[in-house]
Amino acid sequence: MSEIPAKVTSSEDTSGGTAARDAAGPPRAETWQSSPPGSMYDYIKVASFSIGPDGLIDQWSRRAAQLFGVCAQEAVGKDPIEAFVSTELRERGHRKMAEILDGREWTGVVPFRMPRNRAADAGGPASGERDPHVPDQHGPAPYTEGIAEVYVMPTETESGERAAVCIVVDVRALRRIETDLAASQAIFGQSPFGFLLFGTDLKVQRANRPFAAVFGGRADDHRGRTVHDYLPRGEADRVQAALRRVLESGESVTDMQLVGPAPDSAERRHWSINLYRVHSGSGRPIGVAGLATDVTRRHAAAREAAHARRNLALLNEAGARIGNSLDLETTARELLDVVVPGFCDLASVDLYQGLLAGDESALNSRSLADGSAELRRVAAASAVADVPYLEASGGDGVVEVGAVHRYSFNSPCADALRTARPQFVPAASGGLIQSTLAVPMVAHDTVVGLARFARTKGSEPFNDRDRALAVELAARAAVCIDNARLYRREHERALILQRSLLPPDDPEASGLDIACRYLPGNAATEVGGDWFDVIELPGHRTALVVGDVMGRGLRAAVAMGELRTAVRTLALLDLEPAEVLSALDEIARGLGTPGGPTSPLGPRGGVQQATRAARRTGDADLSEVYLATCVYAVYDAVTRRCTFANAGHLPPVLVEPGEGALMLDVPPGMPLGVGGEPFEEVEVELPEGSLLALYTDGLVESRDHPLDEGLSAFRSALDDPSPALEDVCDHVLTTLDTHHGEDDIALLMARVQGLPADAVGDWTLPREPRSVGRAREFTRAQLTQWDLEPLVDTTELLVSELVTNALRYGEGEIRLRLLLDRTLVCEVWDAGLVQPRRRRARDTDEGGRGLQLVGLLSASWGSRRTPRGKTVWFELPLPDGDSAAVDPTEALLSLY
Repeated sequence: MSEIPAKVTSSEDTSGGTAARDAAGPPRAETWQSSPPGSMYDYIKVASFSIGPDGLIDQWSRRAAQLFGVCAQEAVGKDPIEAFVSTELRERGHRKMAEILDGREWTGVVPFRMPRNRAADAGGPASGERDPHVPDQHGPAPYTEGIAEVYVMPTETESGERAAVCIVVDVRALRRIETDLAASQAIFGQSPFGFLLFGTDLKVQRANRPFAAVFGGRADDHRGRTVHDYLPRGEADRVQAALRRVLESGESVTDMQLVGPAPDSAERRHWSINLYRVHSGSGRPIGVAGLATDVTRRHAAAREAAHARRNLALLNEAGARIGNSLDLETTARELLDVVVPGFCDLASVDLYQGLLAGDESALNSRSLADGSAELRRVAAASAVADVPYLEASGGDGVVEVGAVHRYSFNSPCADALRTARPQFVPAASGGLIQSTLAVPMVAHDTVVGLARFARTKGSEPFNDRDRALAVELAARAAVCIDNARLYRREHERALILQRSLLPPDDPEASGLDIACRYLPGNAATEVGGDWFDVIELPGHRTALVVGDVMGRGLRAAVAMGELRTAVRTLALLDLEPAEVLSALDEIARGLGTPGGPTSPLGPRGGVQQATRAARRTGDADLSEVYLATCVYAVYDAVTRRCTFANAGHLPPVLVEPGEGALMLDVPPGMPLGVGGEPFEEVEVELPEGSLLALYTDGLVESRDHPLDEGLSAFRSALDDPSPALEDVCDHVLTTLDTHHGEDDIALLMARVQGLPADAVGDWTLPREPRSVGRAREFTRAQLTQWDLEPLVDTTELLVSELVTNALRYGEGEIRLRLLLDRTLVCEVWDAGLVQPRRRRARDTDEGGRGLQLVGLLSASWGSRRTPRGKTVWFELPLPDGDSAAVDPTEALLSLY
C-alpha cells in the first residue's frame, strides 16, 4: 500500500471525520486488512512525502525512494523544487509551493528529475538516454527527467503551522496501464473470435460479444458458467482437463479441436481453441484465457478436399488396376477390388447373358432395351462378413456369382439399364443396407451391364458427388469389359478359322504313323499363325509341313490360311521342296498388296504378278508385310527317303531306334516374304521305326525359357520314345513348359513305317511294241499274288493305255511300278519331258480316248516330272466288298 506519514493530518474538519467514524460504529476487520498480492498498486507507482512549514521535505516514504531514486537520508531537509525540478521551471514551482503553504490544494502534472545513477534502479530511463536540458559537451547528463501527476493537500502541524502532503503517481506507468486496458478491450470487445477468461476455479470470468453471439445471451450472462454448459460431456471433460493442465503447468494448448452442436441447432460445429495461462503483475496465476475459432467451414472444405483426393486416388487406382486383363470376369473383379472397401461396403457386377454368350443380336433385342434381359452376376465383393452378396432387387433374394437372373421391369435397376442413368435404390426397412447406387455400365453408347454399390448403416449415404464418381468408375470398367468382350469374340473367330484350316485330328499317310497337336495361346494373347499339314502325294509319298506366320490375331490366321492353301496347291503340282518354298516366298511377298497373288496354280505367272505388285507398293504400311517360317518335307514310303527344305524355321528332330534325339542339319534359309535367296534341299534316309518331329517355336521358347534350353529339353523328352505315338506327344507336352500361353504351339510327329518289299512291283520294259503285252502280264501276276483279282481287268486296261502312250510319245526305256498300301497305285516312267494332256475326242476321231478312259476308271490320275523324265500314274481303291468296280466294257462304251 501507499505509505501516508503518521504525523500528517488532514486539513479538513477532523470533528466531522470523527463523528462519521463514530456513527459508522467500530471498524470492521476486513476494512483494515492488507491488500493481497496482485492489487492495483502492483501496477500503479504511487508514492507520498510531506513538506514542512519551511517548505522542505520532512517525511519521505519508501515508495518515493523507489520512484525518485533518492533515499530518505538524502531527501529529508531538501527543497523539493530545487532537488527535483529543472532550472527553468523552479521559479514557477516556488510560486506554487507558496500557494500550497497558504492552504490551497493543487493537482497537476509536474516534470521532475532524478540522478542518472539511480534512475535505472527506480525504473527511469536507461543511462544512455540524454537529458535534453543538459548540454552534451561534457558527456551524459547527471540527471534524467520523468513526469509525475502530483496531488498536494495542505495540512497543519501540532503547533498550527501550515504544511502539505504530496501524493505522486508515475504518469509513465499510467500510460502503460491505459495501453494495456485498450489492448484488453480490443481483444474482448473488438476481436472477431470468441474469447473467454476462466478463473482459477475454471469458471468463466469474462466473455466477449462474438462468443455470446454463438451461444446466446449477453456477454455478462456467461459469467460463472463452465465448459459443461456449452459442450457435450465427452468434449467438455476434455476441455476441463486441458484447462486444469494449463493452469497447473503453464504449458499452452494450441489448436485443440472440439465438436459440438450450437444452441437451437442440430448442426455439428467444429471449433479450434487455444489456451494459455494468465498472470498478475506480480506473476501470480490468476486464470486461463481461451481463444476459440469456428472452423466448421474449414472442416467442410477439408472434408471436401479429402473426398476429392479420395476420388482422385480411386480413379488413379482404377486406371492402374482395371483393364490389365482381357478376361471379362477378371476385369469385373478388378473393379470391385478398387471400390470395396474404399468406396462402398458391398458391390456386384451383372453383365448381359447374351453378350457373354457371344450373341451379337442381343445388342438390338427388345428385352435388352427395356432392361429386362437376362443378366449373369460375374463378380461380387463384400466388406461385411454377414452379408456376402447383394439381393437382386427389393427383396427378390440373394444372387450368387455365376447365377443368371432378371430385374423386374419397375425396379430401379431395370430403370437404370433402360435409361443408361444411375439410380438410387431405396433401402429395405430393417435391413443392414442404408444406401445403394445402381449404375449402368455404358461402353461406346451401349449398355453392357449393371454395377451396384451399397453402403451399410453407419457409413455416410451416397451423395451426388459419389454418384458422379460411381458413373466414372463404371464407365472405365465398362470400356475395359467391352474391349475384353470384343477381343474374346475376335479371338474365338480367329481360333475357329485357324482350326478349320488345320488338318483333321488323325491324318493318314502312306508308310507313316502320324500324331499331331495344336495348342492355341491363352485368352490374354491373340491367336497366332502356327499351322501344320499332312498332304498325300502320288506314289505313296507324303508332304509334311509346319509353319508359323509372324504376328497375331485374325490377320495372321488369314495369312496362315492363304499360305496353307498355297502349299497344298503347290504340293499337288508335285514340285520339289525347294521349288515349293520359292513359290511360297513370292506369294508371301504379295499377301500384303491390294492385288496380291490370285492364282498360285501357275507357280510363276501369279507369283510374279504378286511380286511386281509388292514392288510397286514398296511404301506400303509395315503392318501389311507378312513374314513366315516354314519347313517342307516330302517322304517316299517306298525308299524311306525324306527331302527337306527350310525357310527360317527350327530344324526337324530325328530319333533313330536305340539312339538319342538329334536335330537334322537342314540349311534354314530366309523366312518366307523376305525374298532374294534360294532354298536348299537335304535328303535323308529314315530308318524303319525312326521318329521325325516337326514343331513351332512356341513349344521350345518362352519368356522364362530361352530357345537353347527349350531345344535341349525337347530332345531329352524324345529320348527312348514310347511305342504309341500319341503317348509321345502327350509326354512332350507334359514335360515341356507348354502352359505359358505366350504363343501357339504346333507339333507334328511321324513314325517311319516304310512299304514292305512284297508290296512293291517294279519292272523295266524295253522300248518295243511287245512291252505292252508284257506289262499286262506282270500286272495280272502281281495283282493275283496280292489277292486283288477284282482289279485285274481294270488295271490291265489302264496299264496298257499308259505303256502305249509311253511308247508313242515318250523316250527311252519304260518302267512299270505297282504299289500296294491303302490304295493301289500304278506308275509308268519314261525319259520324255512332254507331259500328257487330256483332251476330249470328237465322235469321228479314232484315237485320243486313252487318258479319258484312265480318268473314268481310276480314282485319280496325273503326271509329274522326275529328274530323268516324267511319271504318269493312276490310283485305284482297294475292293472292300460293298462296292463293285467299274466295268471296263461299260466305261469304254460310254466314251462313244
